[in-house]
Parts: sequence; structure tokens; C-alpha cells
Amino acid sequence: MDLRAYYRKLRDAEEAIDGQHAVVVSKETADGGKEGVRSEVSRATAAKLVVEDRARLATAEESEAYRNELCEAKLRADQAAAAARLNVTVISDAELRTLRERARSPRG
Repeated sequence: MDLRAYYRKLRDAEEAIDGQHAVVVSKETADGGKEGVRSEVSRATAAKLVVEDRARLATAEESEAYRNELCEAKLRADQAAAAARLNVTVISDAELRTLRERARSPRG
């Protein structure tokens, strides 16, 4: 393996990637890699995966869909966390009447 050529390809691939992070789509590999798994990684990691033919850069549509899915998942997680924090108290009719009477009576 020619290390100079490898690192040259790595630098070229990294320079071709816009932004600090990139969405990559995995390819099937002999060591058990699954095809089609999307991930957001740093430019350096994305370049390494592309050069080693373990992944490809996602298209603009795939990247947008992936980021939208992440936003929706975060929203659902936030809603679930808010629902978990919701406190509910069950009171009887008699306790409710007592509370209403206290609220109506003048304080003095």
C-alpha cells in the first residue's frame, strides 16, 4: 500500500466535503458492515470512510431527510420527557368540595 497516495486521497476527499460535518451512507463490507445506515460524522471521518470504500457521501436530499428525522426524534423525546415530568394528583369529590369552599370563603 502506498501511504503517500492514501493520504493524498484522504486530503483530497476531505477538501471536497463542505462544512464541518457530513452525512454518510454506509456500504456493505466483508467485515459485517450494513448497507444504507446513515450517520453524521466529521469531515475527516467522512473522508476516511469514503477513501476506504466503507461509505459514500449522502446526497442533499438524503442529508435533509436524515436531519429532519433527527429533529423529529428529538421533539418526540422532549415531549416524552415533559410527559414524564407531569404530576397528577387524584382527589375525591369531598376533597374537591372542601378546596372550592376554602377558595370562596373570605380570608381574614
